[in-house]
Amino acid sequence: MSELFAPAAVSVSELNALAKSLLEENLFGLWVAGEVSNLTRAASGHYYFSLKDSRAQVRCAMFKGTAAKLPAPLKEGDHIELTGRIGIYEARGEFQITVNEVRLKGLGQLYEAYEKLKAKLQAEGVFAAERKKPLPAHPRVIGIVTSLAAAALRDVVSTLKRRAPEIPVIIYPTAVQGSGSELQIAQAIQAAGQRNEADVLIVCRGGGSIEDLWSFNEEIVVRAIEACPIPVVSGVGHETDFTLADFVADVRAPTPTGAAELVSPNRLESLHKLAQAQGRLKTALQQRYYDASQKTDWFARQIRHPQQKLNEQRAQLHTLAQSLRFAMQNNHRFHAQRFARQQQQLAHLCPDVSGAARDVQSFQTALKQHWHNLLANRRQLLEKQAALLEAVSPQHILERGFSVVKNSRGQVIRSAAALKQGQKLHITFADGATDVRVTGETAQPDLFDYS
Repeated sequence: MSELFAPAAVSVSELNALAKSLLEENLFGLWVAGEVSNLTRAASGHYYFSLKDSRAQVRCAMFKGTAAKLPAPLKEGDHIELTGRIGIYEARGEFQITVNEVRLKGLGQLYEAYEKLKAKLQAEGVFAAERKKPLPAHPRVIGIVTSLAAAALRDVVSTLKRRAPEIPVIIYPTAVQGSGSELQIAQAIQAAGQRNEADVLIVCRGGGSIEDLWSFNEEIVVRAIEACPIPVVSGVGHETDFTLADFVADVRAPTPTGAAELVSPNRLESLHKLAQAQGRLKTALQQRYYDASQKTDWFARQIRHPQQKLNEQRAQLHTLAQSLRFAMQNNHRFHAQRFARQQQQLAHLCPDVSGAARDVQSFQTALKQHWHNLLANRRQLLEKQAALLEAVSPQHILERGFSVVKNSRGQVIRSAAALKQGQKLHITFADGATDVRVTGETAQPDLFDYS
């Protein structure tokens, strides 16, 4: 009987699905800290690794889309914090975290902030090469932004004194580490730009830990260097140290001493170049003197008496006059012969129009005679038509005692039967017209004839 009422068994897949649902519904929004271990990156771009501490580990999967958002690829041994969907990979029944977001732990958080700000500024074009300003080859004044107590300042000043003691130096003092130092650094850079006393500006400090150098990774310092109208050379830390100030500066020097060497011309090299230039100038002047002397001698040999030159020009003019006269004679002779040939060709090609002229004269005489005859005939016909028209003119008919009777609508009355009693009529005679009204008793009234 006990077996009859025992609960039904669940399958393995149902068990895993139930466990996954319980975990996902109750363990969400958690951040888990640990060390990356057994890291594998698949060809698809997905990451698979274990997150461990001193006593336990958990399997993690981070897919390609999440991995692409990381400021830097994961490495074995990284100490990170992550969050994601905590559940079970049902196919194998393994406890697993599907990672949605990763942040570095401890100092890694500083590095993460560094990478995020770097990516943001790079996307804005703050580090673009085309916006960087060239350094002046021979600056008149050099500015330095650093701490008065920094050993880097002594290194820079001693280097400038050795290489270019004639160039004055202006120091814009500021704290280079510690709380609030980023504001002082930015203000010193802005002051140097506003005062516009220096031709080039060195921003420097000595080496140190990432915390010591962090002020030069702050956005306010980067923006101040970007906006500075003076070319900026960054010399922060040692050669292996890289700050965001190095990327935004017009030139990055490996050390403060290197920055001083970049902005200052070497006095000994300048003197050597000056001596070389002096030698080249002397050689060039001597060569120009030799060339001018030879040219003067050549011109001296070319000088002749003006009378000799005048005689040569007269002879040349006489020769040209003869050539011109001969050319004009030949040209006249050629055109005369050509004109004679064209006259002969014209005479040969000219048609005989005398017969046609006589025909035209005969036609003109006949046309004139025909026109007179036609005009006389048409005038006689017109006179006959005018007499006939005059004979049948209505005016003549009226003069013989006839008249024209019309109703008020201007219609001619042709029958007495069409008349109505009281109808108004208009009668036209040969010498005038008058209006009358029908008074006969047999006439019928007409609605349209009453006025």
